[in-house]
Amino acid sequence: MLDISRIRAITIDLDDTLWPIWPTIARAEKVLIEWLLAVAPGASALLASPDTARMLRAQVAAQNTHRAHDLTVLRRETIRAALRQAGEDEALTDQGFDVFFAERQRVELYEDALATLEFLSSRHPVVALSNGNANLQLIGIDRYFRGSISAKDFGIAKPDPRIFHEAARVLAVDPAAVLHVGDDATLDAHGALGAGMQAVWLNRGEAAWPHEHPPHATVPDLGALCRLLG
Repeated sequence: MLDISRIRAITIDLDDTLWPIWPTIARAEKVLIEWLLAVAPGASALLASPDTARMLRAQVAAQNTHRAHDLTVLRRETIRAALRQAGEDEALTDQGFDVFFAERQRVELYEDALATLEFLSSRHPVVALSNGNANLQLIGIDRYFRGSISAKDFGIAKPDPRIFHEAARVLAVDPAAVLHVGDDATLDAHGALGAGMQAVWLNRGEAAWPHEHPPHATVPDLGALCRLLG
């Protein structure tokens, strides 16, 4: 059971916790493909084909297993691979990534996200803990956070306990005093449990818990999280 009295700080996931990520990624990919159409039509066509784009991503991932935690590198190198395969100017890689990245930050928050961030940050210091590459300042929600730790910058991804422990270090509390909130049963809730934190699993889809030891609490939405902690 969740012990609210132990909580001194909160870590929270971003993608699919505060906003749905796949509509955002799909829109950013569309914007990238449209931009490439004017400057590198061959690469645009390759990335517009779901099968070809999937193949390019798989090739890049296989060639960069040591950077699997860094979604920025993988995305940038996929753009480079498309340009290379199309025989077009690879110098367009960084511009293309910037186009994608700017659109990737235009997220549509869940309707209960801002009220939840206001609620949480008024009670405890909050740190974002993400395997993705969202930028809190560009999104416009950085005022709610004490800090942000990404797998890209830290070099290690969830569910490794070391990234959770880094968050506790930034928050200047023991892991046992941290509550982690996230939507992914394995990366978030199970990872937090393994790091010695309390965990609330945000389970919007009524999925079955896939591990032996359950989280301290499960909620269907962020509003329920606030009521739980209220």
